[in-house]
Amino acid sequence: MTAGTAAAARTPAVAPAAGRWSLAGANPVAKLAASTVLAVALVLTLDWVSATVALVLELAVLPFAGVPWHHLWRRTAAVWLGAPLTGLTILLYGRSSGTVYAEWALVRISDGSIELAIATVLRVLAIGLPAVVLFLTVDATELADGLAQIVRLPARFVLGALAGFRLLGLFAEDWRSLELARRARGVADRGRVRRFAGQAFALLVLAIRRGSTLATAMEARGFGAPGPRTWARASVLARGDLLLIAGAALVAAAALTAATLSGHWNFIAGA
Repeated sequence: MTAGTAAAARTPAVAPAAGRWSLAGANPVAKLAASTVLAVALVLTLDWVSATVALVLELAVLPFAGVPWHHLWRRTAAVWLGAPLTGLTILLYGRSSGTVYAEWALVRISDGSIELAIATVLRVLAIGLPAVVLFLTVDATELADGLAQIVRLPARFVLGALAGFRLLGLFAEDWRSLELARRARGVADRGRVRRFAGQAFALLVLAIRRGSTLATAMEARGFGAPGPRTWARASVLARGDLLLIAGAALVAAAALTAATLSGHWNFIAGA
């Protein structure tokens, strides 16, 4: 691993903005807990009211994300594009009820499928946006520290996951190196599918070899030793972290309460 690659692996996807407190400075465990609370609450019911309330409240908090707007829109583009596509599938093939407006083969557009499609689009945005925004500025090492010290996950599992996550950054570099090497040798100059399959297999072999080497090196350095471990950096939940989790719980409670009071509660098991 080169020095530049190692530095990139330790750096979060987007550097937190300096200045006032923002969500970017929260403990990664608090971010994980907040996104989990929102996701669990919103998957309990499939209606547009709860998703709308949650999405509006989440958009109101975006200015405190601590991420520049151009990075924010670029990183969340997949969510903004994927939500309408998911809704389109539900619109065409969802459960039909009420008035049917169009029908052809398996496609049936009705009042029920339209309402379900709208609820699905809003729900994907309400669940996906906070998850992406909260983890844009997460450092892998800080997340591992929090999982081991706060959540009390086994140190062997946490350190192994951290090592594997850092190796993910090398995949793009390895893929480029393999592509240049195969072209220099004149291997698979023709046939895009065949070239991709052969290169993917070579990358898989390289990843397995590197993983085995890394596992041996970590065992030799005592990372798999039994007993309690010490940690270079302490990971604790500060007041802002607790407020983040409490805020996520309040957003979830407000969304579910609005759905219940408006009569739109639609438990996912009966949807």
